[in-house]
Amino acid sequence: MNPLKTLLSPSRQATLFLRYFAFRKIPLLFLVRPSVERLDIEETVIKIPLRRRTRNHLSSMYFGALAIGADAAGGLMAMKLIMESGEKISLIFKSLEAQFLKRAEGDVFFTCRDGRAVQNLVRQAIDSGERVERQIRITATTPDVLGDEPVAEFKLILSLKKKAEEEPAHEE
Repeated sequence: MNPLKTLLSPSRQATLFLRYFAFRKIPLLFLVRPSVERLDIEETVIKIPLRRRTRNHLSSMYFGALAIGADAAGGLMAMKLIMESGEKISLIFKSLEAQFLKRAEGDVFFTCRDGRAVQNLVRQAIDSGERVERQIRITATTPDVLGDEPVAEFKLILSLKKKAEEEPAHEE
C-alpha cells in the first residue's frame, strides 16, 4: 500500500495531483495555487486563494483567475472519471459562458455539482467512440465574505472523445 495514501486525506491527494498536473501541463493553472476541497461523484469543490497573483486593481479576484477556477472544477471531475475508466479519452472545453455577479473579495470556492452527468458523458464517450458534449455548471462563492451567495456562475461545454486505438505495425 502506498504510504502517502494513508497519510494524506483524499482532498489533499487530489490537490497534489492537480498541482502536479498543472505544473507539468498547464503552468497558468499552477500559478493560481488551486486546492481541492471536495472531489467525489456528486460534486467537485476547488478553492483559489485571493492573493497578489489572482487579484485585480480593485482588490477582487481577476476574471481570468475566476475562469481558471471554473475550468479546474469542471475538468478535474472529468479527469478523475477518465483515469478510473482506464481508457484514453481527450478532454477539452468547447465554450465558456460566465456571469460575474459580485466582486470576489476573498478566497473563491468553485463548485460543480454535475458529477453524475459527467460520469454518464465519460461512459457515452467510451461506448460510442464519437465526440460527445455536455454543458456543465460551476458556481463561484466567497464563503468568508458573502456566505453562499454566488459571485459568478459559469456554463462550460465539456467535450470528450475516446482516442482511436493505434493499429499494430505490420511486418512484411
